[in-house]
Amino acid sequence: MTLPNWTTNLRLDPIGVPPYSARGITQWLEPDDGAAQLARTVNGTLVDLSDYAFQKFISEISCSDQQPPALSGVWPGRVLTVDCVCELCFRTDSDLTPSRPIAATTDDPAIRTENGFTFYRPRLTMMVVDWTVSFAEWEADYSWSLRLAEV
Repeated sequence: MTLPNWTTNLRLDPIGVPPYSARGITQWLEPDDGAAQLARTVNGTLVDLSDYAFQKFISEISCSDQQPPALSGVWPGRVLTVDCVCELCFRTDSDLTPSRPIAATTDDPAIRTENGFTFYRPRLTMMVVDWTVSFAEWEADYSWSLRLAEV
């Protein structure tokens, strides 16, 4: 489905994403520092002692566009539901399944398969860590970033 030129697949609930604030968006996901507890056995073999409950993501979303994001009153500690623009992927013929809920949307397929792989956009419950907004007056350009940690 073709989206209007001002929209994005990003969803931030309950704050929303204003028109012309998120075109050309970039998002990264990475495991949180506490996601793995690696240790060596007495024989020198590396093992993972982590608990699944600590396997969480951190993320940063950034963009430069004509309007500011809806961050007024959004302070660190605020919990948001984030339908990511960044996809995760696994081999379709494996016993793996999506590790997180799939973004629920009516205007974009949030899951697809291609060449033996399944790609999906996750829906994550995340807490705001911090954010920045800047404005270049003559260029009429808002630059912003939002840092998040999965709860």
